[in-house]
Amino acid sequence: MLNLALSKLMKLDFARFLVSGGFNTALTYGIYLLLLLLIPYTASYTISYAVGILLAYILNRFFVFKSHRGLQSALLLPLIYGIQYGLSMLILWCWVEKFGLDERLAPITAIVITLPITYIFSKIAFSDKAKKIAD
Repeated sequence: MLNLALSKLMKLDFARFLVSGGFNTALTYGIYLLLLLLIPYTASYTISYAVGILLAYILNRFFVFKSHRGLQSALLLPLIYGIQYGLSMLILWCWVEKFGLDERLAPITAIVITLPITYIFSKIAFSDKAKKIAD
C-alpha cells in the first residue's frame, strides 16, 4: 500500500522535483560547507552553485520531467539558474552582511525562498506539456 502511494507520488513532476532538488541541495550544501573552511562564503556559494547547475540539468532531464525541449532546455536552464543565483546571492548577502546571521545557514534560506520560482521556470524549460501550451 505504501509502495503504491509512493509510486503515484513520484509520478508527479513536483514530487520528483523535490526529491531531486533535495539530493542536489544536500550535495551542493556539503560542498559549500567544505569550501567555506577555505574560502569566503561568496566564492564557496558560487562554486557549489555551478556544480548544482550541472547536476540539476541531468536530474531535470532524466528524472524529474523525463523530457526536454532540445536546445531550448539547454539554453533556458542556465538562464533560470542565473536568475536564481542572483536572487540567492542577494539573500545570502542580506543574511550575512545586513542581518549578521550565520553564513552556514544562508544557502538554506535562499533555497526556500527561490524554490517555487525555480520549479515553475524549470517546468517550462523541460516539460513537453509546456511546449504544447506555448505552441
